Amino acid sequence: MIRKKYSKNKNEQIYVKANHQIRFPVVRVLNEYGESLGEMSSNEALEKAMEQGSDLVLITEKADPPVVKIIELSKFKYQLKKKNSDTRKKSKTAELKELRFTPFMGEADFEVRNRKVKEFLEKGNKVKLTLTFKGRQIVRKDLGFEVFERIFQSNADLGKVSLPPKLIGKKIQAQLDPIGKKK
Repeated sequence: MIRKKYSKNKNEQIYVKANHQIRFPVVRVLNEYGESLGEMSSNEALEKAMEQGSDLVLITEKADPPVVKIIELSKFKYQLKKKNSDTRKKSKTAELKELRFTPFMGEADFEVRNRKVKEFLEKGNKVKLTLTFKGRQIVRKDLGFEVFERIFQSNADLGKVSLPPKLIGKKIQAQLDPIGKKK
């Protein structure tokens, strides 16, 4: 069996209709800078592109008439790739951060974790809170729910409870979502 090498920087092939693949009776033609050159037949537009030493590239076929652009094909593909990467960078999804608590933790440990909850909510991340019972600690479930109440009260201005505390086996889980805009 032959395996293909895995490469991180896999070139994405962008397929674009160009030149002789464009077969519409009438098209709206744009120049390289996006200025309209008017409507003409696709053959005329192709001839005009060949005169300039460029390609005729289909921008959108959904318009009436379809829109084409006289531009170098490689330059157009580069612009598309750049545009796609910019939109991917701008669309940041909120991350889900998890913090673990125990029912009998010290006050200092609780404060450190509570500070982390505040920090995550201020950055615009969702926070999943997990409280784990070990051994016979499960007998004191009420102390676990009290820990969650303290967290909710101290972070009421930054986050809202999206998933209320729920006992699942030997764990209590809840989730806080940020209120307001991200920094």
